[in-house]
Amino acid sequence: MKKLIITLLMLCVIQLPARAGFVEGASAYNNKNYALAYKEILPLAKTGNPDAQHLLGLMYYMGRGLPQDYKQAMFWHRKAAEQGKADAQYVVGAMYYTGNAVLQDHKQAVGWFRKAAEQNHAEAQQVLGLMYRYHMGGVQQDNVIAYMLWNLAAANGNANAADQRAAVVRKMTHEQVEEGQALSAKWKPGTPLPRQSKTGAG
Repeated sequence: MKKLIITLLMLCVIQLPARAGFVEGASAYNNKNYALAYKEILPLAKTGNPDAQHLLGLMYYMGRGLPQDYKQAMFWHRKAAEQGKADAQYVVGAMYYTGNAVLQDHKQAVGWFRKAAEQNHAEAQQVLGLMYRYHMGGVQQDNVIAYMLWNLAAANGNANAADQRAAVVRKMTHEQVEEGQALSAKWKPGTPLPRQSKTGAG
């Protein structure tokens, strides 16, 4: 799972939000002109722009245009995460999961993955599903919640989640699958995710 999380981080391409001043930095980053990206985004990050903070955190995490520095990566990602930036919340969760720059803490990882997942972040939904499937980070083992999360992530285009859902469904009863489907259909982005199902707790 650690390799999976790192692979997902390495695939990060910054989406271009309609914020003046950030677009140039994100474009430079996507074009691998990291010196220009850093010049454009550092002032924005310092003034509290969460998109710039997330991008700066990624540059430190990957060592793109800057020396690789997990402490700085965590510093900037946490700033963005605390402002509600889902991509940054996912990275903070991943860093707690792997123990990069912080003490490994699966409970903290679950908390940050949940914040991102509740904003419909597919990778966070997929990883949170793993936590429920394998009883990690203090969450109760629950195949129905795992199925629900993988259903949501697969709908958002996450292929790993689709594969994991296909595997877990073979271990579920018809009643459990029905509950997982119902929970998926009922849930709306921006609302709390259920923490336990009626039929799937292990």
